[in-house]
Amino acid sequence: MPAITELSARALLLDMDGTLVDSDAVVERCWRRWAAEHGLDGDAAMRVVHGRQGHLSMAILLPERPMERNIEENRLMLAEETADTDGVVPVPGAPAFLAALGGLPHALVTSASDALARVRMGAAGLPLPAVMITAESVGAGKPDPEGFLKGAAALGFAPADCLAFEDSEAGIAAALAAGMQVVGIGPRATEHNPTVQVNSLEEVRVTRNADGTLAVRVGG
Repeated sequence: MPAITELSARALLLDMDGTLVDSDAVVERCWRRWAAEHGLDGDAAMRVVHGRQGHLSMAILLPERPMERNIEENRLMLAEETADTDGVVPVPGAPAFLAALGGLPHALVTSASDALARVRMGAAGLPLPAVMITAESVGAGKPDPEGFLKGAAALGFAPADCLAFEDSEAGIAAALAAGMQVVGIGPRATEHNPTVQVNSLEEVRVTRNADGTLAVRVGG
């Protein structure tokens, strides 16, 4: 049984894909098809795309290509991903986890567009947080910390008072760069040095202390 870790925060910042929503089936379909069309190895592409905005993934995979082309192709990719919800399901424990956050300060911080976030959260049957930081909200995507910093500011808390939940290399790097502790969700997070890692949100419990801080019990 994994050790239990007690963390304290004033607000929670939540990634979406891989953290709340299992959209891997869609991501695999769309990005492996894109990789094949460009003569790239699908496995290599999949090691890059999780947690990043599409045009930033394309820039890594095709470094010689003009960014304008990446941005245009990402518009097409977003439309394709938004139309495809087959296999989109909640990550184990996500429904109960979000239900427990009712009335507690939390925000979604995702590399997805606003439209894609709404479609995927809806397909997974999960409620949308009142505060959402999406691709349209930032000038620089993960692993840049801008999204997490904006999420903290939108909730009215210092970054150090926020606890991030992430699954990807880019997302964990972004949250750590923002000065936050990070709960890594799922096996993808293990090798990227989050503050603590769990298999799923089923291993996380959140309660409010008398002083208004949040007690986050992880593991066990």
